[in-house]
Amino acid sequence: MDATYFYITLVLIAGAGLLFYFFSYKSTHLPKTDTLFTEALNAMVKADNRKAVRLLKDVVKQDSDHVRAYLQLGNILREDNPEQAAKIHQSLTVRPGLSTDIKVEIHQSLALDYERLDQLQNARQEADQVLGLEKRNLWALGFLLSMAEKVEDWDQAAEWTKRIQKITGKQGSADIARFQVYKGLEKLKNGLTEEARSFFEKAVKSSPDLGLAYQYLGDVYEQSRDLVKAVENWESFAVRDIENAPQVFGKIESALFDLGRYSEVENFYRRVLDIDASNFEAVIRLANVLEEKGESGAALSLVEDSIQLGSEDVRGDLMKLKLSLTTSTPVELSHQVDMMLEKLSAAKNG
Repeated sequence: MDATYFYITLVLIAGAGLLFYFFSYKSTHLPKTDTLFTEALNAMVKADNRKAVRLLKDVVKQDSDHVRAYLQLGNILREDNPEQAAKIHQSLTVRPGLSTDIKVEIHQSLALDYERLDQLQNARQEADQVLGLEKRNLWALGFLLSMAEKVEDWDQAAEWTKRIQKITGKQGSADIARFQVYKGLEKLKNGLTEEARSFFEKAVKSSPDLGLAYQYLGDVYEQSRDLVKAVENWESFAVRDIENAPQVFGKIESALFDLGRYSEVENFYRRVLDIDASNFEAVIRLANVLEEKGESGAALSLVEDSIQLGSEDVRGDLMKLKLSLTTSTPVELSHQVDMMLEKLSAAKNG
């Protein structure tokens, strides 16, 4: 009996030792996937996408059921390889037993993939899938609103706007004005110019700071050849929606030229740059105006001051090269070209 007890004890000790060795080895040599995933998220926060991709690939290699790792991997790849991102996200839709929250995230990611691929119908379908899971999902409603705006389906845009307002309970002046703009655009599409102008004017009255209405009011006045009012409204749009202001730069220049007021172009671009000194389209156009006036030195200084150190954007360098053609030596011009080539190479390899 004692011998039997002795051998059983040895076996238990040996088994415990083996189990301890196995788990100790595993924890030492095989990092846990949750740790790797956390590191990948930290890398994403730091915009170190290469490291994030490497870590996420390690996660899914060790755990093929780690849906969130696949999800984030696709999100990173979307920028440069949207087709691959869509394939990854599409493969997740057939996974069984997923929670509603995860399903929503998957279809959101797919919608963004298809938008990146310019497959707008597929993008809308994915947003509809989100609404099928959560009918009050504001992200999906906002996405569908942006899709309607993109294809100029103003009736649908108005419908999505109303649904968003119903859920949020907010009907601010900007929302009301945007809704009126949509109605005006629908009238404009049907050739009802005067009715369209009426809606745009109501939008301006409802929300004077909403730039969108001024843009289309300018277009309406251009159609009737009232270029003075067209310029006034386009300029009002530009200073209120500085990010999209370049959409009307060419129109303003052309109208002022036709009106014999081209000298006012310089002041307009200076107003834009007073609001947003980083508006590079305004910088380039103002530099062209200065060069036409014979102020090449001022134009060159303007461009040089706007070029950000370390920027990979070569537009400033190209403009600088253009302005330097008559004043720089061939060696200096060659050096400028070399610098642009280095930027392009860095951007390609980065």
